[in-house]
Amino acid sequence: MDAVSLRHVTKSYRRGGERVEVLHHLDLSVPEGEFLALMGPSGSGKTTILNLVGGLDRAENGEVIVAGEHLEKLSGAQLAKWRARHIGFVFQFYNLMPMLSAAANVELPLLLTNLSKAERRKHVEAALGMVGLIDRAAHKPGELSGGQQQRVGIARAIVTDPSILLCDEPTGDLDRASADDILNLLQRLGREHKKTIVMVTHDQKAADYAGRTLHVDKGALTEAGALT
Repeated sequence: MDAVSLRHVTKSYRRGGERVEVLHHLDLSVPEGEFLALMGPSGSGKTTILNLVGGLDRAENGEVIVAGEHLEKLSGAQLAKWRARHIGFVFQFYNLMPMLSAAANVELPLLLTNLSKAERRKHVEAALGMVGLIDRAAHKPGELSGGQQQRVGIARAIVTDPSILLCDEPTGDLDRASADDILNLLQRLGREHKKTIVMVTHDQKAADYAGRTLHVDKGALTEAGALT
């Protein structure tokens, strides 16, 4: 079964008075549990695809079906509830609140739920345990290395137990050793916890950790193995 299905999707933006088409009748299927890497030059549409899958943007034409839901049919409020339940985001620059501890940063998505404080604490401890940072729970981001901050970002992304992780250049701000640690963690989340992962990256070494790589160029997708 597909976790993500984009069918004949078109998306464009206005640049001044000009219409710039970013995606042109794009088709994409991501089976449940797959780790997919999207590569391509800047402006090729990689992040646009990620935003469509995460319900942060809407297609002009076509269908966007994610976690069994037709996103084009949902209202803004319905999309927000759906996103909170199914999607976890991992960002290049972590997007952590500098004045909050690691545990408090991870807890943020849970504040939108009906969980009690004790239940939230259990979820936070479980998420930090999965990324190997229980002993850093009380530390603020400035007291953590870049790799540790990204692990906090991943813990925040998985604390609600979403089915899909959307990662936008998750290793772009890390040294090679820290990047490899993060990519191994993503692999483990996919393998052991059945997460579907879609990762945008410019780094071929990062893409090599994925089960499949697609290249995005001029609004179209090409299988990595099909490149000549």
